[in-house]
Amino acid sequence: MPTTDGEELFITSPKVEDRIMPRSFLLERIRNIAIIAHIDAGKTTVTERILYYTGRTYKIGEVDEGTAVMDWMKQERERGITIMAAATTCYWQDHRINIIDTPGHVDFTAEVERSLRVLDGGVVVFDAVAGVEAQSETVWRQADRYNVPRICFINKMDRIGANFSRNLTMIKQRLNAKPLPIQLPLGSEASYQGIIDLVENRAWSFDGNPDSPPLEVAIPESEQARCIKFRRQLIEKLAEIDDQIMEAYLEGSDITASELRLALRRVTLANKGVPILCGSALRNKGIQPLLDAIVSYLPSPLDMPPVRAIDTRVGAEITRPARDDAPFSALAFKAVADPFMGRMVYLRVYSGRVKAGAQIFNSTRDKRERLGRLLLMHANHREEIAEADTGAIVATLGLKNTFTGDTLCHYSQPVLLESIRFPEPVLSVAIEPRTRADQDKMEEAIQKLTEEDPTFKVNYNPETGQTVISGMGELHLEVLVSRLLSEFKVGAKVGKPRVAYKETITMPVQVEGKFIQQTGGHGQYGHVCLELEPVERGSGFQFVDKVKNGAIPKQYIPAVKTGIKEAMETGVLAGYPVVDIKIIIYDGSYHEVDSSDIAFKMAGSIALKKGVIKAKPTLLEPIMKLEVVTPEQFLGDIIADLNSRRGHIQAIETRGEMSIIHSFIPLAEVFNYTTSLRSLTQGRATHSIEFHQYQELPAGLVDQITDKAAGRIG
Repeated sequence: MPTTDGEELFITSPKVEDRIMPRSFLLERIRNIAIIAHIDAGKTTVTERILYYTGRTYKIGEVDEGTAVMDWMKQERERGITIMAAATTCYWQDHRINIIDTPGHVDFTAEVERSLRVLDGGVVVFDAVAGVEAQSETVWRQADRYNVPRICFINKMDRIGANFSRNLTMIKQRLNAKPLPIQLPLGSEASYQGIIDLVENRAWSFDGNPDSPPLEVAIPESEQARCIKFRRQLIEKLAEIDDQIMEAYLEGSDITASELRLALRRVTLANKGVPILCGSALRNKGIQPLLDAIVSYLPSPLDMPPVRAIDTRVGAEITRPARDDAPFSALAFKAVADPFMGRMVYLRVYSGRVKAGAQIFNSTRDKRERLGRLLLMHANHREEIAEADTGAIVATLGLKNTFTGDTLCHYSQPVLLESIRFPEPVLSVAIEPRTRADQDKMEEAIQKLTEEDPTFKVNYNPETGQTVISGMGELHLEVLVSRLLSEFKVGAKVGKPRVAYKETITMPVQVEGKFIQQTGGHGQYGHVCLELEPVERGSGFQFVDKVKNGAIPKQYIPAVKTGIKEAMETGVLAGYPVVDIKIIIYDGSYHEVDSSDIAFKMAGSIALKKGVIKAKPTLLEPIMKLEVVTPEQFLGDIIADLNSRRGHIQAIETRGEMSIIHSFIPLAEVFNYTTSLRSLTQGRATHSIEFHQYQELPAGLVDQITDKAAGRIG
């Protein structure tokens, strides 16, 4: 289709199929997948082995040595964890696999969120000893939200305490999933040597040498009864959820390996069951069968339902089929400030094709953009391509006004894809530049970081003159500050982390706001009457227009809403944002000459502030979900410590010699908890923590925080 200046832009119509370049890979042979898990389950190690066995790399990178290809950032290599989701492309059995290796730490959950939004399938990695951990549940729920089909890889089967059966039970109970084990471990702990394939009824041994092929071995006699039992259970479970296997099962027919594979694929794509595999990525065991499973059971773009979108011209819902000859549509899911390449935007192409240099339309921001170069990414390395087709995950240069969650499409057929939802930050630090030059550098650096990370928020406090940055946790802020100081060379003083409280109201009120100014010429007149009501926790801000009989002209209502939203940014108790509030504008008045947008904006702001004061405001604090794994002998000390920190014990479970404490605890009480836990348990306990919800702060603590904000206490 030509542009206004005659430039050929997209191939979108079947009539020009003869001009479509042949695809390098058929759509059914593409797999777009994420590797997701709790921190330290071994995601990056699994990805590094996948890259080696697919020939993408010629040397295995190791996380502990700081040589992992996918952990390329300085902060990732220093800490030995994944911070930013990294994309790569590899090839296996004539299939192209686009992989995103995601972080496992809860502070970087936004990276998982945006990756799962644009991917078709997932490999969930579990630690064979720890099983389903706190962040495992979080990433599982995220995958559920986007209906992402999954397979599971139980990693670290060679570790002492590895327990395959317990992992199956935890997947069933804690994730409410239907595990379908298609492999059994051959050996256990130190004697672990490979897998028993229940689909093929064969066993494979791995000697740990990455260059040695898997060796087929006889299934040990001691395992044969177990294999028969698990294979029968696999067929029975499939018969419950797959009609074709049910029919064969009832007829008493022999079910072949190929029929099982097809049934497993159908069940996985329908999210009715989850194939379970096992191995030890660090010891190079079980990776080739995992790659086979990715190809066999995870979806291609053609297997996913056509993406739903809103046609912005008529406001109706439509679909975009995964075809090269369909109109172009793509979602920008990540923006990165690359120090060498400049600003890069990552795209998932859902339909159509687009060439480098083409003009496209950002329907989210109603702006035309021009694509620069198109790049296939391999962590921080790039491969330039001429065009991106349906199903592709690429990075591009040159998009100045495109941000995370924006839809890109053909300007003649504009659509709006579902955007990406991100959690609100819960922790803040104040940061002050040392010099005027640092101020300029800091502003530029903060702009780049906020474009990259939607959970990184910035506010300027005019009373203290401080810039306050907010993030998802201590580690998140630590990494952001480290990047400001080292990557962007900003000289700055950094305060201590503080909790991102929020303000809300506890009772309904009616209030009016007036803004009247008389000057020599035109004055200003705005008058609004509002009802403020508290709403359910987490509901956010609701605005309802119930003005009747033209008491306020319609053109001024958006200005009132804007004034209210701006006033909500700094509440009345301690300057924290106001949330979970419903505002109904039901009356007011205007002046034919003096009324203006600015007057009604000010009236809305004044009414909001007055109303919040009348409605018995209180503070909300972030409550965290804390999971502690400890030897039983330290259980009493840890519970006593949690009680002293206003913690609420939800449950305690026993796993061998270890106890797992599930609890909820205010974020304000968990600063430096790692150090405290180490001293209580001689360094033998571990913990994980994630955001749960906002909840009302006890009245005594509200007074303490408001007094501190007012400067009445130090």
